[in-house]
Amino acid sequence: MSTTNISPDTEALVALLDVIDNYPGAAALRARSIELLAAPPGAVIVDVGCGAGRAVAEMTEQGWDGLGIDLDEHMLTIARRRWPHCRFEKADAAELPLADHSVQGYRAEKVFHDLADPTAALTEARRVLAPGGRIVLIGQDWDGFFIDSDHPELTRIIVHARADTVAAPRAARRYRNLLLDTGFTDAQIEVHTGVFTDHTLLPMLTGIAHAAAAVGAITSEESEDWIGDQTRRGQADRGFVAIPVFLAHAARP
Repeated sequence: MSTTNISPDTEALVALLDVIDNYPGAAALRARSIELLAAPPGAVIVDVGCGAGRAVAEMTEQGWDGLGIDLDEHMLTIARRRWPHCRFEKADAAELPLADHSVQGYRAEKVFHDLADPTAALTEARRVLAPGGRIVLIGQDWDGFFIDSDHPELTRIIVHARADTVAAPRAARRYRNLLLDTGFTDAQIEVHTGVFTDHTLLPMLTGIAHAAAAVGAITSEESEDWIGDQTRRGQADRGFVAIPVFLAHAARP
């Protein structure tokens, strides 16, 4: 399928995600999330916010009936091109095109921070999950980026300013309570920390600095100075970014 209509921004994002997804830690986290679904062979597993579809493909290869859901048509185009043997549909997390109790597993990675109403999405997850089915949520807390910098105070401002532009920046720290409040049981949390010491995340770091400047939290000059510091660190093998990723899992009674 042609990517003629896919924006350069989408292609750049997918390229960055590909790099991150291929890190051993990211691959292990994906495998752990699939393991925690504890679904029997052939079970229907819905991956909400599937992006370019890697997790759906991995679940399908392991014998499950994976279904990827995303709102971004560009991402779905890429997913369908990459994994033509898998199923992908466009839908909202709060309005899934699925019957009641029709899936045995629900997975959502790096999604809930973008939802204005995470509770509505979890209510929908509970609706489509069969009794005994399991749910797995994965995501970072957007206030919890740990970045080594020559400007620690400026770094704190940048991180928090960027977090405030996200719909639900602290959804990940609320995973357990959100799950319990929407009727799930046996809710548990794991933390897996990604550590990056090369230039891999420089596009992301550049983006959060520009976002902080765009909302007036810092000046353009401060943004460029901070990006310059991070660029030099990456070039000199002195970069350090740590991002704790929360993995929550629970059962649908």
